[in-house]
Amino acid sequence: MSGSYSGQAGAFLIETLFGLYMLIVMLRFLLQVVRADFYNPLSQFIVKATNPIIIPMRRIIPGFLGIDISALILVFILAFLKLWLLYQIFGRSASIPGLAVSSIGEVVSLGLNVFFFSILIQVILSWVNQGGGHNPVVGVLHALNEPLLRPARRMIPPISGFDLSPIVVIIGIQLAQILIAAPIRDMGASLM
Repeated sequence: MSGSYSGQAGAFLIETLFGLYMLIVMLRFLLQVVRADFYNPLSQFIVKATNPIIIPMRRIIPGFLGIDISALILVFILAFLKLWLLYQIFGRSASIPGLAVSSIGEVVSLGLNVFFFSILIQVILSWVNQGGGHNPVVGVLHALNEPLLRPARRMIPPISGFDLSPIVVIIGIQLAQILIAAPIRDMGASLM
């Protein structure tokens, strides 16, 4: 019985540690794609936390159109390692193609979750931070979410001062989780 508890504890640690670092690397990738302010304190933290691995990877993997592909590949590698370790902890066999496809699903799902939660946080902060005080997180959230919110705002302009674009985008993100990320993960599971 104690083996299952230690397995669960190990799985929790792997999920947490890999998940947090994958989130930081994904944020670096996405903030670079949207050309966020990298002098922002939050952006600086993300860069410093990921540089020890990203800088050596850049020597091998060049960027493409100004986008740091090495960050995206690192998220994929971390997802692959996380899934492989979880399968090892629970004594289940896993094929490399199945892990690779499942890792792609994990990366897509993580990217969608970043947008989902960042929009949610931005909406909550807009309600709370009415005083207009500068918060570095608000700037990063705005830079990250505006490329998604702007087209939604064009479709549904604010009604009586209420911006409904976050609702439209969140619905789209949830549909993408169901129609894109979940099938990729299921395909990976079928290849195991």
